[in-house]
Amino acid sequence: MNTLLLTGFEPFLNFSINPTEEIVKELNGQVIGSYQIIGKVLPVDFNTAGNELLNLFDTYNPSAVVSLGLAGGRSKITPERIAINCNDGAADNKGNKFVGAKIDLEGPDGLFSTLPIQKIVDVLNEHHLPAEISNSAGAYLCNNVMYQMLNELKKLRKQIPSGFIHIPASHELAVIDRKLPSWSQRDLTEAIKLAIEVISHND
Repeated sequence: MNTLLLTGFEPFLNFSINPTEEIVKELNGQVIGSYQIIGKVLPVDFNTAGNELLNLFDTYNPSAVVSLGLAGGRSKITPERIAINCNDGAADNKGNKFVGAKIDLEGPDGLFSTLPIQKIVDVLNEHHLPAEISNSAGAYLCNNVMYQMLNELKKLRKQIPSGFIHIPASHELAVIDRKLPSWSQRDLTEAIKLAIEVISHND
């Protein structure tokens, strides 16, 4: 059976809960569409997250890669269109901080997702799960791992579905920070399952 590598992140910054971690743990080992899911949680660490993702890719040789991240403040599921060759933003969980640093000194400025992002958005909206394409994954760890995976696939000349999906906060997180728009953890997980089904049918 084909496998899909699904990654989330540990809690970070002021977010003491990361709903992507819960999604990845719940879906690990499940069969969705034509994929068996390999779910893994990445550290919020500029120096190791990308390497861990690439090591997982080498270990499992998946047929697709989907990385998830929390976008606290967004109200919709947002597949990302592009990753940029830039590390920037707040310090990570290890205290590393970059200002406009290139991820790969010789890499392209940007790399586009190879996921069927418009189809994902359309199907989610059809199921009354609000979604839209995002044109900016930022320059923090989410962008970093998206770029590193796409860059590696480009170097390997390997064409498989790969990209990044941001999700809103969960209700549990919004109880702590009441300014955050939020979804139930169940709906967040269901949205990602539907997205994976779309990728499976498109692959």
